[in-house]
Amino acid sequence: MHMADDRMADIYAAVRLGGGDPMAARTALTRLWDEIGEGGDPIHRCVIAHHLADVQDSADAALLWDQRALGAVFQPGVPLDEGLRGFLPSLYLNLADSHRRVGDFEMAHMQLAIARGHLDVLADDAYGEVIRSGLGHVEAALAASSMERLPTN
Repeated sequence: MHMADDRMADIYAAVRLGGGDPMAARTALTRLWDEIGEGGDPIHRCVIAHHLADVQDSADAALLWDQRALGAVFQPGVPLDEGLRGFLPSLYLNLADSHRRVGDFEMAHMQLAIARGHLDVLADDAYGEVIRSGLGHVEAALAASSMERLPTN
């Protein structure tokens, strides 16, 4: 398990770059994605793709990485354990937002509905609140037919 912990530390170090230097984060995360490869730990692949979506310049590229993040959770032969299930509301929320940003409002509504269906896995804590309020922000943007990027906080 030690190597997996090291890998997670590498992933979060790369993610932290994104706050000040999205390009550096993109480079570091892409390198980790390539190193881990298709047979890598689903949680690692999911977290990397999830954060790569956030540091893309275009809505199309963000959508691609959001789809890869969800794909990592639903790899054939990988049991959907509690750890992976806990990511689902956030993954579907991000997918909904990316679909909205590329103008596919119908798909965005569908992904939001799926995200809502998974909210029961979230605790009543700060993280759960971030996801729940995020759903509200994306819903409001959809109602306004907006394709603009939402503020991050």
